[in-house]
Amino acid sequence: MSPRAGRTGHPARTLAFVESPVQLLNVLEWAHLHGLRDPDPGPAGGAGAGADPLPPVGLLPPAGPLPSVPAQVRRTPAGGTAAADGGSPAGGASAGGGVSPTGGAPSADGGSPPGGASPTGGTPPVGGDLTVVVLSPTDPMTRGQLRRMADLARDEGYRVRWEEARGGPTAPFATIGGLAGLLRRADRVVMGDPFSRYVQLLLTITRARDLVVVDDGTATMEFVAQLARGERLVRWHRKGGRPGPRDLLFAPVSSSARRRLTPSARRRVEVFSSMPVHEIPEGVTVTANDFSWTRARFGPPRITKGADMVGTSLVETGVVDGDSYLEAVRTLAKAHGTTRYFAHRRESTEKLHRLATETGLEIVRPDLPLELIARRGPIGRTILSFPSTVVHTLPLALAGTGVRVAVCDIDPTWLTENASPRAQGFLSGVTGTARDVHRLASVSLA
Repeated sequence: MSPRAGRTGHPARTLAFVESPVQLLNVLEWAHLHGLRDPDPGPAGGAGAGADPLPPVGLLPPAGPLPSVPAQVRRTPAGGTAAADGGSPAGGASAGGGVSPTGGAPSADGGSPPGGASPTGGTPPVGGDLTVVVLSPTDPMTRGQLRRMADLARDEGYRVRWEEARGGPTAPFATIGGLAGLLRRADRVVMGDPFSRYVQLLLTITRARDLVVVDDGTATMEFVAQLARGERLVRWHRKGGRPGPRDLLFAPVSSSARRRLTPSARRRVEVFSSMPVHEIPEGVTVTANDFSWTRARFGPPRITKGADMVGTSLVETGVVDGDSYLEAVRTLAKAHGTTRYFAHRRESTEKLHRLATETGLEIVRPDLPLELIARRGPIGRTILSFPSTVVHTLPLALAGTGVRVAVCDIDPTWLTENASPRAQGFLSGVTGTARDVHRLASVSLA
C-alpha cells in the first residue's frame, strides 16, 4: 500500500489511535518504514501548504500519583543509560537508578519533566503528516510509559494529541465529539487495538480509504485469524466464554467495525506486525515490522554477564494461577542466575511486592517498552520470558547484539479454572512460532 493515499498534490491526513506504549512504539516503526514526513512544513511545525490545519495539540494532563511500590522495585529512566551492573551511573542518580533525561526528576507518574524538554535532547524535526491521538488509560504505569513515548513521537516530528478518554462518565462523549471532524477528514486511520471498543466506535465515523492495524502483540495474531474466518472480534483470553450484557449491547458496533476492517473496492487494509501471521484475509496487506527505527535510534546496548527475566500479566488477566507463577519465577531465577525482573506494566503492585520478597529479585518497572529498554541497555546476556509478545520482538530489536532470548512454556497445571479453553493452545502457539529464541521446558513445581 502506498504510504500516501491523499488527494493528488496533498499529503495524506493520517490519524493514529493508541492506548498503550507498545502501540505507539509500533506506530513510530510504521511511520519510519513509510517515511512519513511533511514535504512542505508550515511555520512552527504546522501543516504543509495546501493541507487543512489541524487543531492545536492537547496539553498533557497534570501528573497523578503512582501506587506505592516496595523498596526493591525501581523504575528505569526514559533517557540516559544505567550502569552495567544495574546501579546508578556517574553524574547524579535519579530515583529510578539512572540519570534523569533533563537533569531534573520526572513527575510522579512518569510524565514530562518541567520545561517540556524531550528525553533524548536535540532539536526535534518539523511536524510530519501524522497525528497521534493518545486515548489515555487510567492505569498510572501505562500513562507514565505513554508520556515518555509521546515525547519520543514529538522528537520525531509528529503531532501528539492527548485525550483524557476515560476521565469520567462524560469523557467518551467529549472525546468522540472532539475527534469527529478529524476522523471525517482523515485519509488514513492507524490503530493499535482493533478489539478496543473505543477504536471500534471511532471506526464508525471515519471515511478513510486506508486502515492500518499496527502491532499490539499477541492480540494481532488473533485479530488476523478472526478476520480471515469472519468471526466476531474477541480477545483470545476471553474467547470461549458467553458474551456478557455489555458485549451484546455493543455487538452492532463491533460488527460494523469488523466490516470496515474487511478490504473492499473502497477500502484498503494493512497489518503491520512482527508477529507470525498465517491466516491472511483476502485483500489484506501484511507488512513486516523489523524494528528498524528502534535499532537506528538506540544502542547498541551494554551487555552484562547475568540473566534478566521479563514479567507477564497472565496472572492479572486470570489465565495463570498466582502461586504457580511465583514458584515458576523462583525456580527459573535460581536455575539461570537471574537477578533482575522487568515487570509488565499491568502487573499489580501486590504481586510484584511478593515476588521481590519471596524470590530476592530486583523488580524493575520500565518507563518505556521493553524493546527500547533492552536496546539502550544494560541488558543481560540471556533474557528469560514466558510466552508473550517479547519472544517475537526482542530478537528483532536486539539483532546482532549476541543477546539470547529464552522462553519457558506455561504448564497446563498453572492455568486457572476460569482460563479460556483456548488459553493453553494459544500460548503454545506463541512460543512455537517464535524465531531466534531458545525454548525451555516448562518448569516442574513438584
